[in-house]
Amino acid sequence: MRYLKERKEVMDTAKEIFKANLVSGTWGNVSTRISGEQLMIITPSGMNYESLAVEDMVLIDMEGKVREGCWKPSVETKLHAAIYTRRPDVGAVVHVHSLFASVFAVAGQKIPVLIEETAQVIGHEVEVAPYAICGSNELALNTVTALGEGRAVLLANHGLIGVGKNTADALKVCYIAEKTAMIALYARQLGNINSLPEDDISMLNQNFKNYGQKKS
Repeated sequence: MRYLKERKEVMDTAKEIFKANLVSGTWGNVSTRISGEQLMIITPSGMNYESLAVEDMVLIDMEGKVREGCWKPSVETKLHAAIYTRRPDVGAVVHVHSLFASVFAVAGQKIPVLIEETAQVIGHEVEVAPYAICGSNELALNTVTALGEGRAVLLANHGLIGVGKNTADALKVCYIAEKTAMIALYARQLGNINSLPEDDISMLNQNFKNYGQKKS
């Protein structure tokens, strides 16, 4: 079995989004790009997250053809493939149905940049892609168009997509988007919400790219 490391990363992330209540049942999906190949590892369709094993992860090409695995890949395979094709910088995609982000998706409203974490990790308002049926070519096109060069996008009446250099990075985007959506909804109960200025968002996002310790 090839790509054991990538399979385990996808499996572990799928289990985490379930344990963190970012999805219910078998909804949501996770994938990672195989570096240097036109391939990805993606979660199987309709399988219980708690019982997933490394060998259940499906290796597919960007056309959706199964290269290794005995299960059908996620119904959102087209969406993941469209993102990887349009965005060579993206190494992983995480799709969740988290509560507060989904409220914004249903309302058709962007998630604003309210806190420094949002500016640092995401760096932009989270746009809403127009509604289309799950698994469709239309949804894939709507998603990549609304995502653009960003890190997160809402799917109208559906959920949230986070992208990153790896699964941990993409999952962090989802966590921060969900936290920001929750803060926005609560803050509106107190009055107006105040987004960060564009210049500050840009500065915080750029500075965050050099945040943390670097090995010498």
